[in-house]
Amino acid sequence: MTPRREHILVTAAAPPIPKAAGWLPLVGHAIPLLRDNLGFIASLREAHGPVVEIQLQPGQRTIIVQDPELIRTMLVTLGPDLDKGRFFDKMGQLLGDSVVTAAGRVHTRKRRQLQPAFTHTEIASYVDTMREQVNLAIGGWTPGQTLDVREAMVGLSLDMLAKTVFSGSLDEETFRRLRADLSVVMSGVGTRIMMPDWVERLPLPFNRRFNDARDAVRATISNAVDELKASEHATGDMLSMLLHAKDEETGEQLSEHQICSEILTLAVAGTETTASVLSWVLYELARSRDIEDRVHTELDEVLGDHPVTFDDLTQLPYLNRVITEALRLHHTGWLVTRRTITETRLGPWTLPAGTELAYCQHALHRDPQHFPDPLRFDPDRWLDDTQTRLSPGAFLPFGAGKHKCIGDRLALTELITAIATITRAVRFELAPGQTVRPVALATVRPRSMQMTVRLRESSSRKSSATTGS
Repeated sequence: MTPRREHILVTAAAPPIPKAAGWLPLVGHAIPLLRDNLGFIASLREAHGPVVEIQLQPGQRTIIVQDPELIRTMLVTLGPDLDKGRFFDKMGQLLGDSVVTAAGRVHTRKRRQLQPAFTHTEIASYVDTMREQVNLAIGGWTPGQTLDVREAMVGLSLDMLAKTVFSGSLDEETFRRLRADLSVVMSGVGTRIMMPDWVERLPLPFNRRFNDARDAVRATISNAVDELKASEHATGDMLSMLLHAKDEETGEQLSEHQICSEILTLAVAGTETTASVLSWVLYELARSRDIEDRVHTELDEVLGDHPVTFDDLTQLPYLNRVITEALRLHHTGWLVTRRTITETRLGPWTLPAGTELAYCQHALHRDPQHFPDPLRFDPDRWLDDTQTRLSPGAFLPFGAGKHKCIGDRLALTELITAIATITRAVRFELAPGQTVRPVALATVRPRSMQMTVRLRESSSRKSSATTGS
């Protein structure tokens, strides 16, 4: 065995793990990451092999796993024996322990306890609420208005989720206050996660706003839980489901603190990602009228004059392919982390306990080895058996293994419901020559996305115009 490095043990059969260029004493790879973090991470796939070492912060070395089979090994085979890593540690510190931040047996127990809130039946019951929020958002847009679509989708996603969670548990005034507090938390958590720990302890206005809003959300949820318990009435929303969820081993229900942590994490993780994917879908439809026309044709054929319902969601194959392609080309995952708990074997490398691991879904899904012409938005690349022919681990829209996103079906339901409802009412126009670039904070999201709102001419109006009636 070769001499031990600071972070890696390399067997005689294993090549040494390269260190990415751009490293400097004291700051590690901070300069290339600050300059262009997405571009830097993407460049590693071209310059190095299946694994490469970077330094995210002084003293913190991370192994970036780039080979799809090794990524799948990390998530599926090794997944139950790995901790979640620094990113999820920070999220747990900020928002509380939840199914998203937990690992091992704790994660398994939490997941089973929460699963009833994400069943087919429960998600079906949320669609009317989601669609109502989409229509309210559309009602606030004026034809000819220039809209920051990304900000509009953040607001819409937050409203859909908050109403799904609290539809029967909060009066309108309390809901508006909760919505405002959640918006502050969601806007700030990405920055806080990326900060060194000592910065968030400073008495800065940003920190105070975040802490006050987070505490206010917890207080609102706690009050709602107390009122639900006192009424002994099931309201049918997700909060009611969480209140009655039981630990299968102990039979215990979730505490108020646990319910608050689950809802906070769901709001932050679910809203940010859903808003970004919605924004990118609308952007791609505005860039390609052919794709947009095919979406409209399918919606007209399947839905006719009735609003989209849960039963329609699987009857829209082209729209589903559009969303799948958005999850490929514009994935929100920048660095998904894990950490070895014990000495762990990954491929030919033996990693000591405490090794930070990460992979980048955004870069993975743009690998030309697996996706020809990867920067082209092409829903029809999913027409055949593309997904089944891909190397295991090459396409991971919701992760894999025991830590696969518990809310994947809820997210897809939100996406299809929102796109189907929005595109039947309005279309968006991009300014000529405008290209929107992604930016990676806690997640990958579009920069400011300014588009003009136009009313969509309905099929019935087109028919009337054609016949002269």
